[in-house]
Amino acid sequence: MADYKNPKLIADSSTVKPGSVAWKSPSNIALIKYWGKYGVQLPRNPSISFTLSHACTETQLSYTPRKNSDAHVELSFLFDNKENEAFRKKIVVFMESLHDIFPFLRQMSWAINTRNSFPHSAGIASSASAMSALALCLCDVEHKLFGTLGNQDAFMKKASYIARLGSGSACRSIYPRLAVWGETAQIPETSNLYAVPFEGSHSVFHQFHDDILLISQSEKSVSSRAGHGLMEGNVYADSRYTQARQRLHELTLALKSGDLDTFGRITEAEALTLHALMMSSNPPFVLMKPNTLAAIEKIQAYRLSEKVPLYFSLDAGPNLHLLYPHTEKEKVQGFIKSELTPYCQQGAWLADEVGVGPEKIK
Repeated sequence: MADYKNPKLIADSSTVKPGSVAWKSPSNIALIKYWGKYGVQLPRNPSISFTLSHACTETQLSYTPRKNSDAHVELSFLFDNKENEAFRKKIVVFMESLHDIFPFLRQMSWAINTRNSFPHSAGIASSASAMSALALCLCDVEHKLFGTLGNQDAFMKKASYIARLGSGSACRSIYPRLAVWGETAQIPETSNLYAVPFEGSHSVFHQFHDDILLISQSEKSVSSRAGHGLMEGNVYADSRYTQARQRLHELTLALKSGDLDTFGRITEAEALTLHALMMSSNPPFVLMKPNTLAAIEKIQAYRLSEKVPLYFSLDAGPNLHLLYPHTEKEKVQGFIKSELTPYCQQGAWLADEVGVGPEKIK
């Protein structure tokens, strides 16, 4: 088991100069869903996701040595160049929790300036992109100060570990194209502590599209954190975790062979299962909207009539992710514009695709 506690990461404040690092990190869309956790952000079942390209967070992390460090993290925080006290408090709590891993956190004054490339309420996993970007920045600062993370694999693994502590799904955003989080005997090196890249996927999935229908841009009535907690009392929980492992095995075979029919069948089933688990919680809750279901019916009818491999997924919200190969881009996006935008709030949708992972901003 990885243990990143390191009491030696104490900076010599007399020699450290002010500095900054910046990273851009994407969101991701889970194909096999993670829903239910234990311990400190550990998953009840393994999951696999597409790493996106355009839906991302850019974060600059600046630091200045403090003359007198104390027991608290000192942080200023800007979101879209505006102060956001609610976000700042959450990040302070997160950074405080990392003191055993990064003892130097209390030796500096920190400043974060961050922005998303997508609306905060767009139904895209903003916590995944935000926490992965911050994790990459923290690991980058460690390497700048101590030279400890020169090996890229070690750097990315630690960043994934740190991202997980902030938001479980964020650990998957560290890697390009496809990432797996959670122990499974079918895939070597998998862990509950961090994600690993999924190797050997068919080329058809390397340019896959994920266009997001913004059915509703309102805040969710139940947070993902609360929803995960309700799995503890869900009578279907154990069966669900078994089902997820079985589906993961079947899906990974389809991802390697390029079997689009199997890919689509499992991906859509997983999206609906996720929302069924919400509706069977105690208390139950519903995050889909009427237009979510209406758009799903349109998509399924279009696929049947036009023989186009167009499939949908859902995160823990009402907005639909439309998944399809690059060869169908012109046809599908024409269908979105002509038939599906009436179901979107103010006709809004976002075009995205599978991406190459995070990028350091120079």
